Amino acid sequence: MNLEDKVVIITGGGSGIGAAAAKLLGERKATVVVSDIDLKNAEKIAEEIKSHGGNAIAIKTDVTKFDEVQNLISQTVLNYDRVDVMVNNAGIGGKNLLKTAEHTHEDWHHVIAVNQTGVFYCMQVALKQMTKQGQGNIVNIASLAGLKASGNNLSYSASKFAVVGMTKSAALEYGSKNIRINAVCPGYTHSALLDQLLSSRPDMGDLLKRMVPMKRFGEAEEIAEGICYLASDNSKFMTGQTLTLDGGTSL
Repeated sequence: MNLEDKVVIITGGGSGIGAAAAKLLGERKATVVVSDIDLKNAEKIAEEIKSHGGNAIAIKTDVTKFDEVQNLISQTVLNYDRVDVMVNNAGIGGKNLLKTAEHTHEDWHHVIAVNQTGVFYCMQVALKQMTKQGQGNIVNIASLAGLKASGNNLSYSASKFAVVGMTKSAALEYGSKNIRINAVCPGYTHSALLDQLLSSRPDMGDLLKRMVPMKRFGEAEEIAEGICYLASDNSKFMTGQTLTLDGGTSL
């Protein structure tokens, strides 16, 4: 994949899918800006990339705070003169799995702030920079829950449907500006979010695997491959699309 020398920012890059993608981007010779609300985790991943001969820095960012998102972009440009790819991966799930009438307002506001508003902030600031540059590429991490119904999970589902919609709308707006915008929609993938879901009941793992034709959960490294594909020039005629990696669950 053609990623050499591309300057790539990845939010939520300190753990899970974000960390796997950051490391794979580094292996494929991209310059990686590892952003995370947990600076220690971000620094750990950046150091790991550098220890394998890659180029990376860590920047602490809370994507729900617009000024911190602005700082992330400005610091990247200060260090590397441009932003080639913005991977909007930072995301959370609600603390509770409840039906809509019982859904807590705390979960609603927190999940929407990170998963939806955070992606909007990152897209907005990155797009301004990419428009100045005359080129750019945004990869948003949505979810299978942004393509099909997900019960007892309203705020998460709403936020991920929003990410898919924002991806398509912005891609339409910026296609003529040499800026591509696509989304990855993972299914059930080994991560902190899946662990939280599995802990809700003893048989949840078996129940979920029955819904997956491949009869297993995804690995973060498998989702990272999809992210790298969209971040690379191998997908340069692709915009406004969702790449679904779910073991066939959506079938």
